[in-house]
Amino acid sequence: MELHISLQGRKGLADQLYRQLREGIDSGHLAAGTQLPPTRLLAEQLGVSRKTVAEAYSRLTYDNLLSGQVGKGTFITPHALTPPKARALPDLASEPILAKWRARAMPLARPPHATARYDFIGGASSKGQFPFDEWRSCTQHALRQSRSSNGRYSHPQGLPPLREAIARHIAFSRGVHCSAADVVVCNGAQQALDLIARVLIEPGCRVAMEDPGYSPARQLFLSLGAQVQAVPVDGEGLCVAQIADGTRLIYVTPSHQFPLGMPMSLARRQALLARASALGAIIIEDDYDSEFRYEGRPTDALQSLDSEGLVAYVGTFSKTLLPELRLGYAIVPPVLLEAVCVAKQLTDWHTASLSQWTLARFMDEGHLLRHIRRCHAVYATRRERILARLQGDLSPWFSAVPATAGYHLSALAKGPLDIDFLISLARKVEVGLYSLAPFHAEVPVQAGLLLGFGAIELLDIDPALDRVRDTLQTLT
Repeated sequence: MELHISLQGRKGLADQLYRQLREGIDSGHLAAGTQLPPTRLLAEQLGVSRKTVAEAYSRLTYDNLLSGQVGKGTFITPHALTPPKARALPDLASEPILAKWRARAMPLARPPHATARYDFIGGASSKGQFPFDEWRSCTQHALRQSRSSNGRYSHPQGLPPLREAIARHIAFSRGVHCSAADVVVCNGAQQALDLIARVLIEPGCRVAMEDPGYSPARQLFLSLGAQVQAVPVDGEGLCVAQIADGTRLIYVTPSHQFPLGMPMSLARRQALLARASALGAIIIEDDYDSEFRYEGRPTDALQSLDSEGLVAYVGTFSKTLLPELRLGYAIVPPVLLEAVCVAKQLTDWHTASLSQWTLARFMDEGHLLRHIRRCHAVYATRRERILARLQGDLSPWFSAVPATAGYHLSALAKGPLDIDFLISLARKVEVGLYSLAPFHAEVPVQAGLLLGFGAIELLDIDPALDRVRDTLQTLT
């Protein structure tokens, strides 16, 4: 490594070097365990004698800040690192704005505590299902493509091979009407939501969304200055008749309502499209996990009914592959496309090309569809087991909300039940449970649980729910 050392004059050089190294160690800029350059090399870099460096190292070793390892070199001792001093925060004129950002509720953020042994967290998949061998092979192909490219920035809309693969996939699996020209590749669905909202919302604009609903979307709209109307849902989905006049943007999850899970009826979908047309509003259809369907006939996306170009369809590979890949997309109506591409370029220019090449190859070789089929069988079995328990020994306390897709279920409490207390008790017996309450904005909170089954193994479900049942019995 090359240290940033500045020596002045020709006298007291060992003292200067000692002080600067000590300051770096005390401040934490030189971390514990860091290997320092050999004395000969550092002397050459600084233009001083080797004796000068050796003297500084010797003093630091005497102070127990450095230690030598035979055959390896000189290292900063682990216990030498001291906590950095608290720095006084400046009095910023923008402090009120920063306070608003700090105060934003993020109920889906990962908890700071360790993951429970049995975790029913929503929105997470089992890493054991991911086809690493196939992905590795496709990454090798992507590296070859990258090596032969010109090394310049790519188009913000995404690589054509991936956009073509996405258009084919969602036309086949979700009935979406689009071509590669309509696809914008994003860093996950959250960026897709951000880009669409960014080009449509100004402070004071009215946005309508489901209540209960997807909280990160709500916080995003609020951060852009929108007036967010919380529209209640019923057994058919969003109550369209309650969408206020003047609404510019409508956010919905029609195929698998988040978090309750029921699909939006055909009549309600048609009413929503008619209402959006009358308002001149854009609809964001978040189709976050609808490729996993377990009952009834497949329902096409809301976008497939849109004849006026009012629906922006948002999808993600976080649910089908891995959240950490951060790959998603939007099918953008022509009226929005140019503006969204400008916003994408201003945000991050484009999604990483290597990941795009990898995913394009992965989809073209059929790995994605095979992976979805394998996961469908796994998730269906887990879902059936949870439903059996909710309809069995857990039925005195909970009832499942009818849901035919996705990989989470919602269970509503049948009577008065302190859900937060139940969650805290479950955590003590190593079970991670999650409340529906944070997803409500204005309507009366429905006490209940969101039970994700993407990340919990089948053999763990019964032991986990046994502990939940036993905990519930202590509360009654």
